[in-house]
Amino acid sequence: MEMTDEAFESAVHDALASLPERFLKVLDNIVITVAEEADDRQLREHPVNGSEELLGLYEGIPLPRRSWGYAGALPDVITIFKGPHLRICSTQLQLVKQIRSTVLHEIGHYFGFDDAYLHAHGY
Repeated sequence: MEMTDEAFESAVHDALASLPERFLKVLDNIVITVAEEADDRQLREHPVNGSEELLGLYEGIPLPRRSWGYAGALPDVITIFKGPHLRICSTQLQLVKQIRSTVLHEIGHYFGFDDAYLHAHGY
């Protein structure tokens, strides 16, 4: 599977744009970025099992855990990894759907949902 960097970033942008306005309005102090692969630190801190791939990663303080001391904090970061998406998808449609699912999953972490909850609800 192949996709240009521009097309991949566009698919991430489209996934974000598909969020309801009420969710977009509360995204605060967060950066969403794209990387080819997770780096050594990210893989060490967020290991995957066997043949699993790390498709995306939320790093920050989830919205429900933010308190008055959060002011002035560096932005939270969501990174969507291109390489793993290309490796697990075999069609363009599957790839675009998986990118959307990954973006929504990582935004779910921003809102305070854990992996068990997100997987139970299809993200």
